[in-house]
Formats: sequence, structure tokens, C-alpha cells
Amino acid sequence: MPTNGNAGAALAAYGSRAGMETYVFCPEDTPEVNVREIALQGAKVWRVNGLINDCGKIVGEGKETMGWFDVSTLKEPYRIEGKKTMGLELAEQLGWDVPDVIFYPTGGGTGLIGMWKAFAELEAIGWLGARKPRMVAVQASGCAPIVKAYDDGVDHAELWENAHTIASGIRVPIAIGDFLILQAVRESGGFAIAVPDEEIAAAQERVPDREGQLLCPEGAATFAAYLRALDDGRVGKDERVVLFNCGNGLKYPMPPADAAIDRHQPIDWDALARA
Repeated sequence: MPTNGNAGAALAAYGSRAGMETYVFCPEDTPEVNVREIALQGAKVWRVNGLINDCGKIVGEGKETMGWFDVSTLKEPYRIEGKKTMGLELAEQLGWDVPDVIFYPTGGGTGLIGMWKAFAELEAIGWLGARKPRMVAVQASGCAPIVKAYDDGVDHAELWENAHTIASGIRVPIAIGDFLILQAVRESGGFAIAVPDEEIAAAQERVPDREGQLLCPEGAATFAAYLRALDDGRVGKDERVVLFNCGNGLKYPMPPADAAIDRHQPIDWDALARA
């Protein structure tokens, strides 16, 4: 499979547990910890001088020669069924109810598509009513093909040239499921929104400081988008909103914490209080 990090780590872990050989291809600037995690968990992993769509081309070209099963996004049916559990668990934990709005970091979009499928199926079996959450696709300003397609009123997103963002998990220049993402957003009455990297970085610092919750850059993008939507009125302050944080914040760079105490010197307690 091609990956920006976390999906490749999951495939490596499950493949090793099942005794299956896995081949994983990452963009060359994939965070080092992700690449090492994939390798440590038993996959054969390569960095590729390109983006995730370039990695996907390698997988597609090698399928017949290498005898691979392609686990790229939406090239197999199982990931959508797995991603549905986010919607199922959310509804169950809310007492078979749903929030007003869901903000989801959107690259390939399987999470958003899967949750929308879950809510429809829960309604069909009578466990949910007709009310559904407004689904919000969150992207980075440096790679926002879904946002552009939503704004343009079209069903398919064009390739986003020169894609760049610190949130590598949503740096997907073209998504095979673009029409399904846009369908879920529009059917739900939601919207697509892009936020710049500086707001993503600010959210990564603000949320842990106030909530004690470490965010990956992709999760931080949802918080930045939520603030924007509050400000422009697309989301009300009285609405119940869920933001999805789809990765462990420990995998990503953090601000320095260099303060130190010399135990051989008198401690300046006033200075400690002001710190």
C-alpha cells in the first residue's frame, strides 16, 4: 500500500500478526517515526521521491508482477467497513444519538465516507432517527482538492498541484473517493473547509495546554477549522460538535521544554511561580 504514515503502520502490524508479507511505500518526507514504526513492525518499506499518489502508482504498477493485493484507499472493500466503526461507536456512546456536526480530517476520505454509511445503516435498522450530523471535510490550505470541488459545485476533484502541508496524513492531491466524500458532505448539509499550516500548528499547542489532549497535525486541523466555522457562523456555539483526532500526537515534533533547576543552588520560588 501507499501511505503517509499511520495506515502503513496498521497494515504492517496486522500483516505481521497474520504471517503475511507487506510492502509499504511512503513519500520521502514522511515523518521518520512513522517510517521506522512501519519497518519495526515487519513491513518492507521504501521512501519515494514524490507524494502519496506517486506511491500509489508504484503499487498499481507492481500488482501483477509481484502478486500483491492492493490495500490502497478504496481499492478494497474492507477499510470502509472498518471505518464505519467510528460512526457506530459514536452513536452508541451518545445513547443512540448523533452530534450536530462532525469535523473530520480528509485526505482519502474513508473515515468520513464510512461514518456516513454507518449512520444510514443505523437509520435503516431503526437504531437512529432521520436526523444526521452535518459532515465537515477538513483539509489544509496547501492541499485542498475536496474544498475546491465543493466550492465549485462539482462532483470530482482535480489533482492539486504542488501539494504541501505539515499535516501529511491529509496531503492527498487526488482522492479516488472524491465523489463519495462530496456526496456525504452535501447530503448531510455540511461543508468543506481548508485551514493554513500556521493555524494547524497553533491548534497543536493550544489544545494540549487547555485540554490535556495531544493532537496529531491532522486532528489539530479539525480544531482550527472548528474555530473558523464558529467565527463565520457555519457552526453555532450551542451545537454539539465532534472533532476527530486520527493519530497519536507523540509521533510529531513538539515545542522545546528546556527549563532546568540546579539542585545545588537556592531555588527562586517567585521565578517558579511566574514560569
